[in-house]
Amino acid sequence: MREKTDIKSMNLTELTAFVESMGVRPFRAKQMYEWMHQKLAGSIDEMTNLSKEFRERLKQECAYTTLEQLEKRTSRQDGTRKYVFGLFDGNVIESVYMRYRFGGSVCISSQAGCRMGCKFCASGMNGLERSLTPSEMLEQVYAIQRDVGERISHVVVMGIGEPLDNYDNLLRFIEMISDEHGLHISQRNLTVSTCGIVPKIRELAGEGLKITLALSLHASTQKARQELMPIASKYALQDTIGACYFYFQETGRRMTFEYSLIEGVNDTDEDAGRLAELLSGTGCHVNLIPVNPVKEHMFAQPSKERALAFQNKLEKYGIHVTIRREMGRDIDAACGQLRKKHIEGRWGT
Repeated sequence: MREKTDIKSMNLTELTAFVESMGVRPFRAKQMYEWMHQKLAGSIDEMTNLSKEFRERLKQECAYTTLEQLEKRTSRQDGTRKYVFGLFDGNVIESVYMRYRFGGSVCISSQAGCRMGCKFCASGMNGLERSLTPSEMLEQVYAIQRDVGERISHVVVMGIGEPLDNYDNLLRFIEMISDEHGLHISQRNLTVSTCGIVPKIRELAGEGLKITLALSLHASTQKARQELMPIASKYALQDTIGACYFYFQETGRRMTFEYSLIEGVNDTDEDAGRLAELLSGTGCHVNLIPVNPVKEHMFAQPSKERALAFQNKLEKYGIHVTIRREMGRDIDAACGQLRKKHIEGRWGT
C-alpha cells in the first residue's frame, strides 16, 4: 500500500506542485496552506472553501498530522503548561508552554526519545525511537496555540531529542514556522539547542538563518564533559567551542551556552574561572541552570548562594550570564520527566 503524502510538511512551493499533480488549480494550494499554517485547522474537513469532493480525495491520499493530547498539567506557581502528546505510531513526546512578559513561548521536541545519553537528562533514558517530521514539530506549536488561545511569539527547540540529529527536518520546520504564509514567527525569536554535533554546527552556520543557537556545555574541562555527555568523546571540547566561535563569526548571532549547575560536580570557583577563559571572545551569553534532579543519577542542585557566587565569578570575568528562572517545577516541567513517567506507567494524579 502506497504511503500517504504528508501535506503539512510541505512548503507552499511543494504543496502547489502536489495540487497541480492532482489536476487541481494551483490557487487551492494557498488555501490549503492557510488552513494548515495560519488558521491551524484540526482536520481537512475544516477546509470549507474546498469542494467536498476534493476534501474526500485529500483524506484518501494524504496524511494530515495531528497530535493526541494525552495529558496537560498547569503549574499553580507560574501558569506553565506541560503537555504530553501522542503520535500516530504510539510514540509520545513532550512540549511546554511558558508565559513571559514578552509573550508566550513554546519549547518543543524534535525526536521521540534521544540517543545522546546525557547523564543528567531524563529525555534519553529510554533511547531514541525516531525523529519527528516537520509537521509533528509544527503541530506542537499549533496545538498549544489553539489550547492557550493566543499567539505564540517564541519557540525553543530544546525539548526531547537532539535537533541537529534531525537536521533536514529541523531546517524545514524553521522555514515553515517563520514563513510569511504561516505563523510567521521571526527567526530571531527561534532558539535551537544542541549538545554539540560539531559538523552540523558548522553546516548550520552556512544556512543563512537568524536563529539563536544554544550549546549544552555543562562542564569546563574535556574530562568533566565526557563524564556527563557521551557526545564529548566524539567531539573534543576545544573543537566544539571552535565550531561555536565559527558560528558566531559567520552569522553574527550571539551564542548561548547552557550550563547545568550540579553540586560538587561543576559548580566550583575553579570551574567558573575555566569556563570564563574557555568562552572568552565568543560574544556569548551563559545560561546557568540549577540541575533538575533525576533520581536514577542522584545529581543535586547547588544552594542559591553557591549559584549566585558562580554567576558573580563569571561576571567579574566579563561574561554575560543569568540564572534561568525555574518554571513549572511543581508539574515536572524539566525535559523528559513526564514522558518517562508515562512510558513507565507511573502516571501521577
